[in-house]
Amino acid sequence: MLFAIDIGNTNIHFGLWRDNSWALSWRARTVPDKMPDEYAVLVRNFLSDADLGYRAISGVVISSVVPQLTPVFIELVEQYIKLLPLVVTNQTPMGIKIAIDQPEQAGADRLVNAAAVVALYGGPAIVIDFGTATTFDVISRDGAYSGGAIAPGIGIAHDALVTHTAKLHKVDLCPPPSPIGTNTIHAMQSGIFWGYVALVEGLVGRIKQAMNDDPIKVIATGGLAPLFNQHTNVIETIAPELTLDGLRIIYEMNRKRSE
Repeated sequence: MLFAIDIGNTNIHFGLWRDNSWALSWRARTVPDKMPDEYAVLVRNFLSDADLGYRAISGVVISSVVPQLTPVFIELVEQYIKLLPLVVTNQTPMGIKIAIDQPEQAGADRLVNAAAVVALYGGPAIVIDFGTATTFDVISRDGAYSGGAIAPGIGIAHDALVTHTAKLHKVDLCPPPSPIGTNTIHAMQSGIFWGYVALVEGLVGRIKQAMNDDPIKVIATGGLAPLFNQHTNVIETIAPELTLDGLRIIYEMNRKRSE
């Protein structure tokens, strides 16, 4: 059984791959100052809910954009699961060419998503990941990761607006009855939600124009992907477990190389 761990800035996404499917998939809040023993209790509790233990795990693969937590999870895996994890970096073979100026600066999650798209969908493609940041990643027709764009996530935009104004308060992140808000709550929802839809549509349009290719697949992942998919026609495919699938694909590729 493969244990995949995607460490993000807001959440950590865990997955257990068994019998050609994700038997378990869950998220926990990212807490950078937690110790390995504390995260080990969390993981053990999740496993026990499915009547599983550490011994059921035969391999571990990790991607992380939180440097402080990378050694924490390496220690957890080595101490409790008794395995050496594969930690994905830009140096890890993953079946794609990284065609950007500074590969070492690319987030591991972005590379993992690109590897998943190349293996599962092929290029050319744009991957939109709705996370703490909203990232737009470009995969060329020949399967190269070619860069993209990084925008503040809608949650960050929402928090910034509320934090830096005296009379605005948090609202539900959903479309209001009309783009023309007739009260403060609906006006905020219009600016935040429909403004964000416009950001997504505008960037996808400009990226497609710059790619100068056709047809270009647009694949979205992340917790808010289904919500935005209901309100725009630029997204073609929702892939909720795209990052976990990328980790699985990279792990299997590297395991075969070592055999």
